[in-house]
Amino acid sequence: MIGVFDSGHGGLTVFRVLTARFPHLPFVYLGDHANVPYGDRASDDIVALTRRGVEALFRQGCRLVLLGCNTATCVAARTLQKDWLPVSGWAGHNILGIVAPTVEAATQTPWAVTSPQYPQKYNTDLIAVFGTTRTITSHVYPEEIRKRCPKVTVLQQACPGLAGAIERAEPVDVLDRLVGESVQDLMAAAGGSPPHRAILGCTHFPLVEGLFRAHLPAFTRILPQPEVVADSLEDYLARHPNFVAGREMPVAPILLTTGHPERVSAAARVFWREVPPFRHLAF
Repeated sequence: MIGVFDSGHGGLTVFRVLTARFPHLPFVYLGDHANVPYGDRASDDIVALTRRGVEALFRQGCRLVLLGCNTATCVAARTLQKDWLPVSGWAGHNILGIVAPTVEAATQTPWAVTSPQYPQKYNTDLIAVFGTTRTITSHVYPEEIRKRCPKVTVLQQACPGLAGAIERAEPVDVLDRLVGESVQDLMAAAGGSPPHRAILGCTHFPLVEGLFRAHLPAFTRILPQPEVVADSLEDYLARHPNFVAGREMPVAPILLTTGHPERVSAAARVFWREVPPFRHLAF
């Protein structure tokens, strides 16, 4: 089985695309709704909570876990992959994040390539990154993009309150105001120059991509993170077939939450109208 972990509902935007792309593979989603949101937590808390979520999915039978959360990926992925997993006792298991495929798409450079290559090393594009406060303050996106495209300008913009407003299904005018303010702030920092590409660095934000599209210049291309992640997972599984059970019949996804399953299921319909019901899982 393949697990997807998120602090709440945001990862459902990725999970929905994955289950549609790979209907023959068994997927398990775990939302840590009892501790959401992660966006303003301390780094140690995010690492500890993410580790608990990953381990819970391992215990459910998942040998591969994707962190469907930009905050968890930016803050916790490297620590868990490099420091915890090798000594955890979970041999044959692995953890993936969603920053790597997004950076690959933004730079058109494989993640394994960490030095500038032709022609990307001459790229002078302007890339906008919108995300939660913790994703932005981690500086992971600009650092990883500039490793591959040192002449690129990366402008980051924190969108405080937007993820929570999406999760609460706030009215469109409220969401539009929050998106508009974030885009205006970034455009002001850019001196009015339109970004060539925009990364919506929070898995909640694809639900309001249309609002970002309306406020961003028509020139700007928005990178579709759920589709980018699905493309990357397809490539990863082709190179690591040991994580695929080889089933050919469609498999119903399993959705788990550390919160109240009925309330979570009702709220999740904002993200996925036909979402299967959640079941409770205690860490």
